[in-house]
Amino acid sequence: MSQPFVLPDFYLPYPARLNPHLESAREHSRIWARDMGMLEGSGIWDLADLDAHDYALLCSYTHPDCDARQLALVTDWYVWVFFFDDHFLEMFKRSLDRKGGKEYLDRLPAFMPMDLADGFPEATNPVEAGLADLWARTVPSMTKEWRERFAISTRNLLNESLWELANINAGRISNPVEYIEMRRKVGGAPWSAGLIEYAANAELPASVAESRPLRVLTDAFADAVHLRNDLFSYQREVEDEGELSNGVLVLETFLGCTTQEAAEAVNDLLTSRLQQFENTALTEVPALCLEKGLTPDQCAAVAAYVKGLQDWQSGGHEWHMRSSRYMNEGATAGPSSGPASGLSLFDGVLGTSALDVSALFGRPAAARHRSFTHVPRQKTGPSLLPDFDVPYPLSLSPHVGHARVASIAWAERMGLLDDIWDAEKLAGYDFALCAAGLDPDATPEELELSTEWLTWGTYGDDYYPLVYGQPRNLAGARAAGARFGACMPVDEPAAGLLAATTPMERGLADLWARTAGPMSAQARAALRRSVDVMLESWLWELHNQAQHRIPDPVDYIEMRRCTFGSDLTMSLARLRHADQLPPGLYESGPIRSLENAAADYCCLLNDVFSYQKEIEYEGELHNGVLVVQNFFNCDYPTGLRIVDDLMRSRLRQFQHVIDHELPVLCEDFELDEDGRRVLGAYVAELQDWIAGILHWHASVRRYGAADLPASLPHGSSPHTVSRGGVAPGWMRPSGDGTSADRVRLPGATELAEVAKAAKAAEVPEVAGMAGVPEARGAAVTLPAPTVAGGHAS
Repeated sequence: MSQPFVLPDFYLPYPARLNPHLESAREHSRIWARDMGMLEGSGIWDLADLDAHDYALLCSYTHPDCDARQLALVTDWYVWVFFFDDHFLEMFKRSLDRKGGKEYLDRLPAFMPMDLADGFPEATNPVEAGLADLWARTVPSMTKEWRERFAISTRNLLNESLWELANINAGRISNPVEYIEMRRKVGGAPWSAGLIEYAANAELPASVAESRPLRVLTDAFADAVHLRNDLFSYQREVEDEGELSNGVLVLETFLGCTTQEAAEAVNDLLTSRLQQFENTALTEVPALCLEKGLTPDQCAAVAAYVKGLQDWQSGGHEWHMRSSRYMNEGATAGPSSGPASGLSLFDGVLGTSALDVSALFGRPAAARHRSFTHVPRQKTGPSLLPDFDVPYPLSLSPHVGHARVASIAWAERMGLLDDIWDAEKLAGYDFALCAAGLDPDATPEELELSTEWLTWGTYGDDYYPLVYGQPRNLAGARAAGARFGACMPVDEPAAGLLAATTPMERGLADLWARTAGPMSAQARAALRRSVDVMLESWLWELHNQAQHRIPDPVDYIEMRRCTFGSDLTMSLARLRHADQLPPGLYESGPIRSLENAAADYCCLLNDVFSYQKEIEYEGELHNGVLVVQNFFNCDYPTGLRIVDDLMRSRLRQFQHVIDHELPVLCEDFELDEDGRRVLGAYVAELQDWIAGILHWHASVRRYGAADLPASLPHGSSPHTVSRGGVAPGWMRPSGDGTSADRVRLPGATELAEVAKAAKAAEVPEVAGMAGVPEARGAAVTLPAPTVAGGHAS
C-alpha cells in the first residue's frame, strides 16, 4: 500500500539512546502480565500479542538511564495502561455500554490510596489487580505530593475513555484547539511525565510542580509526543480504521488543504512545541528555581526531569521509526537519531550531540528566526473585520447609565486618571457598556462593581507593557505582584485596604474588599487563585516582550485566556452558583471545554478588532492574527481568514457541548430539575458574555481607525503625547540603578496652572519651552500597575 504522504523532515535536537537492561525488562513483563491475568484466558491478549507490542523496547528507548528494577516497573506500567485501553474497548466501547463503563472506572481510584496502610479492595479483573500491584511497588519511594499528582493524571487518563465512549458515534472532526486539548487527556503523555519523575529519580519539588514553566514543559512534551504519533499513524488510523482523532486529518479538514500540506503543518506545529519546550527550559526554569529558592539537590531534580522529557522525545521517535505498527517507509532517521543513520561519525556517542548543526537550517530554523525578528509598528491600515455570526441575542442592563458615572468617579478617587488615562479616554472606553452586556440582570451595585473590575484590569493591561515591558523590568513586575498579594487577604478582605499605598493597589484592595467580603473562605481562595493566574499571565507577556518573541500558537491560545481575564470573569460567575451544583462539576471536561471555547472566541475577537491598534501603533507581539501570520508565514488577510475560521469552529464547539455533552454530564452527576436549571443559567451567562463582548468591541472608542491614535494611552506610542504620570519608554532611564525612578511628566491641568501662575508673575517664556514647570513642581509618585480582572487589550 502506498503511503498517503511523504514523512516530513523532523526536528530532532536530542540523541536517542537504548537502555542496556532491555532483555531483562522483556522477560519480566511477560511474567508480570501472566501473573496479573492479562494473557491466556483474558480474552484480550496472549503472549504473542505482548511480544509483538514490545513495550520493553519502547521504555528502554524512552528511559535510557534507569536501572533494571526501575525499567521493569516502568515497563509494567505501560503494559498495564495499554491492556486497560484494549480491555475497556472490548468490554464497553464495542457494546456502547456507558453505564457499565462508568461503574468500571469509578472503582479504580480505590486502588490508588495515598497511604498504603489503607489497603486495596479485592480485585475483580486484571486491570484492578495490575493497578494495585503497581501502586504498591511505586509509591513507597515517592512523596505524598507526587502520589496525589500521579493519581490525578491516572484518573484523568482513565476517565477520558468515558468521554470517547460518549462521542464514539458522533462522526465529528474536532477543531485544532479542541484536538490539542483532548489529545493531551486521552493520549497519555502527561501521565508518562509522572513516570519520568520516578524513573529519572527526579521528583519535582512541590513548590514548583504546579508552576507555569513546569506545566508548559509537560504540555509541550505531551503535544510533541502526540503530534509525532499522528504523523506516523495516519495511514493506519485514518485510512485503515476510519479514526477521526488524528492531527493530520484535523488540519487537513480545517485548512482545506492536501494531506501532504497538512502533514507539513503538523510537523511545523510539532517543531514549534519543541522550540517552546526549549525556550521555557532555558529562559523560564532557571529563573523559577532562583525565585523559589530551591536547594542544589532540588535544582538537580528539575534538571533531571527536563532531561527525562528530552529522552522520551528522542526515544519515542526512534520507537516509531522502528515499529512495524507505523508508517515509516523511506523515513530519514536524521543525524541525531542514533548510529543506524550512518550520517555522522559521532552519532550515538554521548556528549557529541551538539556537533549536529542540521537544526540550524531548514524549516525549523526559519520558524525560530521569524519568531524573534518581527519588525514592530508596521503600517497595517484599519483592522479588517469579518462577519461575526454570533447566534445569541444581546441584552443590556438598564443600569448602564449609573455605572458609567459611578465607575469614572471611582477611577478618579483611586488615582487612575492622573497619567496614561484621563476622564475623556475612560468615557470613550465605556466599560459600563461591556459590563451591561456581560451581566444584563445585575443590580445597580453589581453592575458598578463589574464595571470597576473591567476598568482596573484594562488600565493594568495598558500600564504593564509601558512601565515594565519597554524597560524589560521583569523584577519590578514581580515585586509589584507581591504587593498585590498583600492587598487580597483571604481571612479578612477589608484588611487589604491597610496594605495599599499606591493608586493601583488602592483600586485592587477596594475591589477585593467589596467582592470577597460577602464570600465564604473557600470562594475567596478560588477568587484569589484566579487573580494570581492573571498576574502570572502578565509576567508571561513581559517575558516574551523582553525577548521580542512572538509566542508559539498553542502557548498563545492557552495563555490568552488568562491575559484577557477570562478565568477571573468566569470564576465570579461560577462562584455565584457554587453551592447549588455538585462538587467537581465545574472541573469536568465538558464544562472546561465549554468555557475554553467561549474564552477563545472572545479573545480572538479582541485580537481581530485591536489589530491596527496593537500592531501598527503599539508594536504588540501578543495578537492572535500576528501569531498565525508568523506560524504560517502568511500575510494579514490570510492570517485573518485562518483566525476567523478558528473563531467559527470554537463557536460551533461551544454549541456542540451545550447540545450533546451537557445532557450526558447532567446524567453523570445525577442533576435534578433545580440542578439542571442552575447549570442552564450558567450557560446563559456565557452566551451573554459572548454577545456582550462583541457588542462592546463594535461600539466603543478604542479600536476604530477613526479613534486612533487619539484613543491610545498617553505615552504608549510615538504617535501619542504623554501627560502627567508616565513618560514614554524612550524618555525614561533604563540602566542599572534607575529602578527607583518615579519622575513623571506634568499633566495638562498642571501645565495650565503653571502657565497661569507664570503669566501672573510676568515670568518670560523661553522659546520652545512654553508652559513647562520647574522640576521641583513636577515630581510625584508613579502608580504601581495592576493585573487584569476581565479586561480588553
